[in-house]
Amino acid sequence: MTWRPKLKDCLRDYRREDFTADLIAGVTVGLVALPLAMAFGIASGVTPQAGIYTAIVGGFIVAALGGSKIQVSGPTGAFVVIVAGIIAKLGLPGLLMVTMMAGVILLLLGITGLGTAVRFIPRPIVVGFTNGIALLIASTQIKDFLGLRMRENPSEFFARLRALARCIDTTDPFAISLGVLSLGLILVVPRFWPRVPGSVVALFVGTSAVALFHLPVETIGTKFGGIPSGLPAFAIPRFRADLLLPLLPSALTVAILAAVESLLSAVVADSMNGDRHDSNVELIAQGIANIASPLVGGIPVTGAIARTATNFRSGARTPIAGIVHALTLLSIVLLLSPLAKFIPLATLAAVLFVVAYNMGEWREIPAILKLDWAPRIVWFITFSLTVMADLTVAVEVGMALAALLYIQRVSETTTVSVVTPEYVKAGEPHVLQGKSIPEYVTILRIHGPFLVGTTDQLATVTTDLSHFGSVVVVRLRNMTALDATGLKAFEGLSDRLKKSGRTLLLCGARDQPANLLHRAEFVEHIGVGNILPHVQAALSRASEVAEGKTLSISN
Repeated sequence: MTWRPKLKDCLRDYRREDFTADLIAGVTVGLVALPLAMAFGIASGVTPQAGIYTAIVGGFIVAALGGSKIQVSGPTGAFVVIVAGIIAKLGLPGLLMVTMMAGVILLLLGITGLGTAVRFIPRPIVVGFTNGIALLIASTQIKDFLGLRMRENPSEFFARLRALARCIDTTDPFAISLGVLSLGLILVVPRFWPRVPGSVVALFVGTSAVALFHLPVETIGTKFGGIPSGLPAFAIPRFRADLLLPLLPSALTVAILAAVESLLSAVVADSMNGDRHDSNVELIAQGIANIASPLVGGIPVTGAIARTATNFRSGARTPIAGIVHALTLLSIVLLLSPLAKFIPLATLAAVLFVVAYNMGEWREIPAILKLDWAPRIVWFITFSLTVMADLTVAVEVGMALAALLYIQRVSETTTVSVVTPEYVKAGEPHVLQGKSIPEYVTILRIHGPFLVGTTDQLATVTTDLSHFGSVVVVRLRNMTALDATGLKAFEGLSDRLKKSGRTLLLCGARDQPANLLHRAEFVEHIGVGNILPHVQAALSRASEVAEGKTLSISN
């Protein structure tokens, strides 16, 4: 493969106005990343500065070397649970070694082009992971949010709930007041001032309240002694060959999660700015970042969807914004770190509550429950194992279930039947030959199963919609199977076409895809009149849609 960072292309025609836009976006995202980085560090069982150092190193390297224009990287909620588990078992040295091993795996995935294999993780498994991780993150923050006095905060979910229940009478009114105030600011401020990050306001108000009124609550200063000023110490972690095999499952889990979240974030970035990222280049950058992060005591790095979206909304145009975000955090560490000792843990807990809710993808659950039994069971098992067992186990079982589900879906695509005169006659309305296709109609065809691992082909073909007609017909006559990931791809295409003023029609779906489209209520999403039995009916419907658009324009 040819390694070509996106930054190299962007700098070719870089202008002063581009730098101004990137500077504003980078500073904004840097401020947003500050409370998140500290909160992720604390929740992971390391120091708040470890989270900040991760955001600085990871954010800089991935922006400079990655394959996405506006991707922002750093510590994320996806790793909180697994990092905390590794720390509990093997301490910080074990975590640093796992992170570097994961970096090497990501590097190899990018160099060999195998990083695209993460496309084969079905949607129900990804949702199950994120649901479980979000629930675990929220449960770890109850202690700080309520200011409970607990000797320990157990790592096991139900043991933690029992420990919280036993100590509920130790709730601190000052801590819970700060937590509720911070939560309210995070949620309310963006409603009135969309460009103002609520978490930054909450951090400022909470820190100011503690500093001015000397509130008796737990802070970064009381728990960690504050954040050291100056550059982070550089140290090569001790390598232990005897831990390579025992740590390999955890390293694979970190690498898989980093790859999935980074590429998902890059796809989200593409949908916002109209660009197309290079998956392999992105994974190489993520690998280098994860190898470098432990050198300053950092934790795993991955693409951050929320910070990437903030970067776009703030006007970012190139990877320079991501570099500015990292330099902003570095400046804060060098100049303002003495103030960090006043940051209340209740405020950071409120930040993580919102992060857990946003990352949880809770709205996806009703859609999954409307599918058939296989994806529902896969989702439930993945979610349950993530919460009750161990994230590494959940990933391993989830991948095995993904393979079995894929085999099952593909096996359903094979049919053997006798060709009869009735069969030939029934196929005539589906045939394109001999039918007149108007200029305002673009027809796409899908051959074979449209399952996890294949859906990106639809995104590739529809990247540039400017050459498409006002009505887009997707012909499903030869699409032999459909799953939740394929359904999600159709929803995304429908939304993009609506946004561009175009109409999507689906036609000729066979039994299994047709049943799934109706069971998942996709019919309501696209419109009951826009799912047709064959291409002949689709062309008639296209004519009606085009006439309706002409009439509305003339009126």
